[in-house]
Amino acid sequence: MKSVDQVLGFLSHSWWLLFVFGGSIGGAVKAVGAANQRRAERRQERYRLKQQTKIEIARAKAQNQTDEQTQRREIAKIVDEHDQTDARWFGYEMSLVTLLDFPMMTDMREPLTVEFHKAKRQADLLRPEDQESMVGNHEAQVEYRAAVHAYAIAFDVCESEAKRRRRTGFTAREQERLVRAQSLLRLAMDEAATPEERQSAYVKARKDLEGLIVLPAGARAQLEHRIAGQIGA
Repeated sequence: MKSVDQVLGFLSHSWWLLFVFGGSIGGAVKAVGAANQRRAERRQERYRLKQQTKIEIARAKAQNQTDEQTQRREIAKIVDEHDQTDARWFGYEMSLVTLLDFPMMTDMREPLTVEFHKAKRQADLLRPEDQESMVGNHEAQVEYRAAVHAYAIAFDVCESEAKRRRRTGFTAREQERLVRAQSLLRLAMDEAATPEERQSAYVKARKDLEGLIVLPAGARAQLEHRIAGQIGA
């Protein structure tokens, strides 16, 4: 009680000190309050930045997934265009009789034919074994897309000219050889004929075509395998 009385006594006798130090005390109180406010604001700002970072990361991830899906669709479209052009070419490559109606398709004396086959090789070279491996590789996608488009265009041009010309690019004698070779190839592919007849027809057809056009390797190998299988049976 004595100490309290002393404090009260001091204050009762020294009340005038409030006028001297009151401003400083008030300022200190305000400074403490302002510091607390700044700390609160900094905490809020850190929280806001943290949340914003999370949002941006999620947005970037979603965008990346969307971009990858778009790339997969584009790659699939290019591969499909490649497949469709191949299918059109195989219609000639695997049908020797049809090919001889439009011999320019394999006549490597023709610049358009050379360009078509060159474009096909380039597209085949750039074709991905696994489409997924091309996702994210923008340069490879651009290069492959350009190669496939060039292949499709070169095929269209070559086919159109081949259909326009048919056999007119050959002399009368060469055209006779083409017609005869076509007839012989029909016999070589006729399963009703004997193996010997088929083999003989194929050999004669190859002789007639020598120096004119080159039969596609795939069709030639397939026919030779079928003939050899009958002979060996």
